[in-house]
Amino acid sequence: MIKGLLLDFYGTVVEDDDSTMLAIAGRVAAGSPGRPTGEEVLAGWEREYAAVADGTPFRNLRDCAVHSLATVMAAYGCPGDPAEFGAGQFSGRVLPLRRGTLEFLSRVTVPICVVSDADHAVLSAAIAHHGLRFDAVVCSERVGAYKPHAAMFRHGLAALGLEAGDVMHVGDSLRADVAGANAAGIRSVWVNRRGLPAAEGAAATYVIADLSELSGHL
Repeated sequence: MIKGLLLDFYGTVVEDDDSTMLAIAGRVAAGSPGRPTGEEVLAGWEREYAAVADGTPFRNLRDCAVHSLATVMAAYGCPGDPAEFGAGQFSGRVLPLRRGTLEFLSRVTVPICVVSDADHAVLSAAIAHHGLRFDAVVCSERVGAYKPHAAMFRHGLAALGLEAGDVMHVGDSLRADVAGANAAGIRSVWVNRRGLPAAEGAAATYVIADLSELSGHL
């Protein structure tokens, strides 16, 4: 029986900033002598970001983004200020709710803890903007680690006062959410908003397109 939920925020509760990230990557591509595609730059940026986020010392999300973008820009020979290039990612624009979010939140009866890699101020502002209420919120900036690190899931469980077997973790990242929850002994729900194939070794307990489909699994 599910007694509580751990819930990713960006890409799960609200839309992700994929289009903004691709636009930044496209600008880097346009300024690079080798003329890579924006998709190639974005893939490299995502790999470098994961390496920075997994490294030490801990950096908040904004610092991870700028530091990793600087590395990618240097690798592609793109001149410019990485902080200025990446400013659009932190413009303060609040992303819209994903389809099915309000329907789900109006029906769910178990406590929910948001477990997000977002910086505290950004996450708090987005939750307040949409008038959402959760029983607890755990963010990487306060924990000092990013998903899939086990500390994020331990803090989520502690916030709800529940054990791993009592909850499910819901998120859109196979690496951060599904693999992280699986490693922590928590049932995982993959929000597969694009209908992508699952990577080997990252099998979720359930796969849904949006949160409105989750009620049937509680």
